[in-house]
Amino acid sequence: MMDRLLTVEEAAELLGTGPRFPRRLIAERRIDFVKVGRLVRIPSSALAAWVEERTVEATRRTRKDPYGRVL
Repeated sequence: MMDRLLTVEEAAELLGTGPRFPRRLIAERRIDFVKVGRLVRIPSSALAAWVEERTVEATRRTRKDPYGRVL
């Protein structure tokens, strides 16, 4: 089954950014995209993979004393 192809504006909305950010990702070849004639589309799976690669896992915060030792 084929992924849904998102417009730059739709991708920006999903990322919570303006359309300039996905355009920059495309221009810098940092995300996969599809050219449909002169139009540019981003596969939804490529957007999901890009977000997954940049997701930082939460860690347990430890408290340290002024000398750097863990309390």
